[in-house]
Amino acid sequence: MHQRNLNDAQLYIGSLLFGMIINMFNGFAELSLMISRLPVFYKQRDLLFHPVWTFTLPTFLLRVPISILETVAWMAVTYYTVGYAPEASRFFKNFLLVFSVQQMASGLFRLIAGLCRTMIIANTGGVLTLLLVFLLGGFIIPKREIPSWWEWAHWISPLTYGFNAFTVNEMFASRWMNRQVSNSSTSLGVQVLDSFDVPNDENWYWIGAGALLGFAVLFNILFTFALMYLSPLGKPQAVISEETVEELEANNVDSNEEPRLMRPESSKYSFSADASNAVEMEIRRMSSRADSHGMSRNDSQVDAATGVAPKRGMVLPFTPLAMSFDTVDYYVDMPPEMKAQGVGEDRLQLLRGVTGAFRPGVLTALMGVSGAGKTTLMDVLAGRKTGGYVEGDIRISGFPKKQETFARISGYCEQTDIHSPQVTIRESLIFSAFLRLPKEISNEEKMIFVDEVMELVELSNLKDAIVGLPGVTGLSTEQRKRLTIAVELVANPSIIFMDEPTSGLDARAAAIVMRTVRNTVDTGRTVVCTIHQPSIDIFEAFDELLLMKRGGQVIYSGPLGRNSHKIIEYFEAIPGVPKIKEKYNPATWMLEVSSIAAEVRLGIDFAEQYKSSSLYQRNKALVNELSTPPPGAKDLYFATQYSQNTLGQFKSCFWKQWWTYWRSPDYNLVRYFFTLITALLIGSIFWQVGTERSSAADLTMIIGAMYAAVVFVGINNCSTVQPVIAIERTVFYRERAAGMYSALPYALAQVLCEIPYVFGETVYYTLIVYAMVGFQWTVAKYFWFFFVSFFTFLYFTYYGMMTVSITPNHQISSIFAAAFYSVFNLFSGFFIPRPRIPGWWIWYYWICPVAWTIYGLIASQYGDLEDKISVPGVSPDPTIKSYIKDQYGYDSDFMGPVAAVLVGFGVFFAVLFAYCIRTLNFQTR
Repeated sequence: MHQRNLNDAQLYIGSLLFGMIINMFNGFAELSLMISRLPVFYKQRDLLFHPVWTFTLPTFLLRVPISILETVAWMAVTYYTVGYAPEASRFFKNFLLVFSVQQMASGLFRLIAGLCRTMIIANTGGVLTLLLVFLLGGFIIPKREIPSWWEWAHWISPLTYGFNAFTVNEMFASRWMNRQVSNSSTSLGVQVLDSFDVPNDENWYWIGAGALLGFAVLFNILFTFALMYLSPLGKPQAVISEETVEELEANNVDSNEEPRLMRPESSKYSFSADASNAVEMEIRRMSSRADSHGMSRNDSQVDAATGVAPKRGMVLPFTPLAMSFDTVDYYVDMPPEMKAQGVGEDRLQLLRGVTGAFRPGVLTALMGVSGAGKTTLMDVLAGRKTGGYVEGDIRISGFPKKQETFARISGYCEQTDIHSPQVTIRESLIFSAFLRLPKEISNEEKMIFVDEVMELVELSNLKDAIVGLPGVTGLSTEQRKRLTIAVELVANPSIIFMDEPTSGLDARAAAIVMRTVRNTVDTGRTVVCTIHQPSIDIFEAFDELLLMKRGGQVIYSGPLGRNSHKIIEYFEAIPGVPKIKEKYNPATWMLEVSSIAAEVRLGIDFAEQYKSSSLYQRNKALVNELSTPPPGAKDLYFATQYSQNTLGQFKSCFWKQWWTYWRSPDYNLVRYFFTLITALLIGSIFWQVGTERSSAADLTMIIGAMYAAVVFVGINNCSTVQPVIAIERTVFYRERAAGMYSALPYALAQVLCEIPYVFGETVYYTLIVYAMVGFQWTVAKYFWFFFVSFFTFLYFTYYGMMTVSITPNHQISSIFAAAFYSVFNLFSGFFIPRPRIPGWWIWYYWICPVAWTIYGLIASQYGDLEDKISVPGVSPDPTIKSYIKDQYGYDSDFMGPVAAVLVGFGVFFAVLFAYCIRTLNFQTR
């Protein structure tokens, strides 16, 4: 770049400022990274693992070499390319400043993370801090123009010292100081320093560098104190449900006794109100366990599996269905790590020839050591695998399984208990019921069914409780497990899969959950659970067992028998297997005697032992029989993929999202508070500058005010929406896999829910800023200011949603978005006016959304003013209209296309969000 006049110098200052801001934004990633680490830290701190400084000091030290590498890369790419002062001393001085800014920013955002402690509040705090140091750093508004009531903030802003140091280091170079300004004895460097109100003293370089390093140390010390004395927000409180209290009171007689699985003495599901219900009750009782061999097909449960005689489950009928699977194999692509170790195969086999059957009214356990493939088998049978290769025959009551229809008659209870946190238990069930039950069922029947399911899983007394986040707020782990079961039950499924429903629960909570599972089985449904080393009570609550060994092979499939005597008899009959000790847990004994070590010791293969047994032959015969449709039976068929049409899906999704937003004060109130504070800051810092239009400096300050006014609120909207969308996307994955809705209605509901909140935000923001800054009060100008602000806030919000949809988690989306903030700033037209942008980069200016925002704000407010304005070196004085057209390229006649483009950016980001949420799946199963 040239060094001829003040305009050239302003480009150099702009590039230095942009570089400083880029490296400042670079520290923003520390927010999400630190917030994600805090839960583990708090747990370790409370358990007295280590003092706080042993956590914060390594965090600081490990960042130093990374900052050095980033600074080397930054300087190598930018310093001589831009054309800064070529002296080596100034190069290394600039190097120190870039490194110091990075360290200061990292410390600052770590401190914000330690103070705010949640992602949404921390994002807001981070952007608010950026706004303050940005506005009061002396480059948006010169120090002499800062109101007296804000001068103190100017001197505590780290960027004040950074900006002064960067500017002094460049402008005291000989090429600036030795060049005289025309018609003046003042050097060009001094004039530039004066125009930006930077002290004309080279010592300010060392003052600035020392201050930046001092701020870095101070922020890390304060971060240490924050972690030392502050506790996590939303810490869970002890919640004891009514049923737990009742059990505690009932067991007070013998407090040392292990809690047993208890069933209510009386229940509305006893089905004894009339003769038909009495018959149905007897059928269910008979089918709740298999015969002595677990293989008979003559009892009522197998008749039910044919699909001929639908049963009645509470108020809604359902058809009990059996599932059979024969010689199921499952492969995944060979991991590169294993290929590197010499493995030649292209595929890794996880399931090997698995054969079995699940029947109505029978509670089946899938068990095995870690890595045996029990969850893999259940995912394969349920159709939840997102990759891999499945071979074998899977049938539903004799007909080949089709995932599209199977999703309509099955339920899958995930181990992680994923639910929308801001809705109540009853609303969660209503949402599931309205989307998954057939549209022919009336709303009244659906509501009655929801209430009955709540009683079945014993959650009626908690129906209005907010679900909350796991381990943070809301329901306990055991209550969330029962909610997960209920959400699937209200779909009225015939087959339900449950992935480790008792994991992470104590004995009493596990007993409550298993009672819920047993109640579900007793309605005549087919229920399959994976289970991991259960207690005796939980293990003996199951009717049948499918046991697998490492490598994905079945070593037992059959009934447990009373007190597990059948499985004990099976294994004790194998030569060399030790007898079970008295009062020993059969589940533990079974896993011990069938382990790989036991196989090596006994010299047998339990999978081959099972295949050579009569039990396997009976199982094979049962599978063959269940694989043949009975006469007159029809295959499952649904006219549509989803129970509800697109409009019905949208209405349900919008209903849930509306309540989620309404009950999210940590999102909406925080961003509203931020917007209010930002409006007041902008208004008080730029008090009535809109009325001052006599010089180019005044106009530059006004442009800076508009730039900061809208961009920082937009960035905050983008940052705060990311954690909300990330949480809901996890729920979306589960609900879409369950066949509730397609991606488009969900995305449309999410997009539309934001509009009223952004509109309200824009109303009070524009009124405050417009009045305090002192823009012209005309209807047209205020309308344009409102219009541009509204669609800017909206497209930033949708941009944040889009970044989540294309990244695996909100930490990465935060980093991804922050990277583009810098690019948006560079090409916004504020740091480098459009006429000065090189021709090979001008294309990016036209696709930069912030550039259109600045265009719309300036052109609508000043593009039609014919007032004269004084510009250094220009005579006669030009009009404001001609000046902004020549200097910035803004034309008020172009406002129509500007408005269309701003609307288009909002639509583009919203459509991209919908497309990515539909096509990209970051779950790996």
